[in-house]
Amino acid sequence: MIEINGMSHQFVIGKKGKERIVPVLHHIDMRVEQGDVVAIVGRSGSGKSTLLNLISGYIRPTLGEIRVMGRTVTKLSEGEWADFRLDHFGFMFQSFQLIPSMTAFENVELPLVLKGVGLEQRKKRVNALLERVGLTEYASHYPGELSGGQQQRVSVARALVLNPPIVLADEPTGSLDSENERQLLALIGELNREHGITFLIITHDEQVAAVAHHTITLQDGQIRAQQKRGWND
Repeated sequence: MIEINGMSHQFVIGKKGKERIVPVLHHIDMRVEQGDVVAIVGRSGSGKSTLLNLISGYIRPTLGEIRVMGRTVTKLSEGEWADFRLDHFGFMFQSFQLIPSMTAFENVELPLVLKGVGLEQRKKRVNALLERVGLTEYASHYPGELSGGQQQRVSVARALVLNPPIVLADEPTGSLDSENERQLLALIGELNREHGITFLIITHDEQVAAVAHHTITLQDGQIRAQQKRGWND
């Protein structure tokens, strides 16, 4: 599903003539199988978010190769990457990233609009997903009228609306209380078992890492440990 070979990345910061090179990731080799729930853990600054941004094509690696669903994506153009992301990835964020001026329904619908899906099909898909996450009666509410847990469930529905095979999640429980975290993790487990969706989750939360099939620990930009287990282990 996702394969990374010999990947390193560094940022160049500072003004021209006074640039400074900051290494972030070093010789990353990793493989994510279809249907895996993978937790990427590590301290702040270990390279977790950079790794997710590389996998999703928002930045290009300095060295190495990334393959997603059998396709080498390392050298895709920005336009090709935009199309590839729309077809293959769903995204979840700690801050939810909902558009304040759009209702829950409209936020979930947006990827379908960008994809050019017809109105009736959009309504059917969005309503089905809002029902799936328990928010049917909140379809016309704006993000500011929803609790944090409800906003995250809207973001889950939006991430799934195009039926992506892969969902990339950056600290998805970071803004939730313990009960809403429990509900979100249960929902991720159900979606993974029922639909085989692959989840790649950045987290510092031990409770989140504990339910993953595969935990990858980053330290100082390198993979220091990997552990595999079953969802119910």
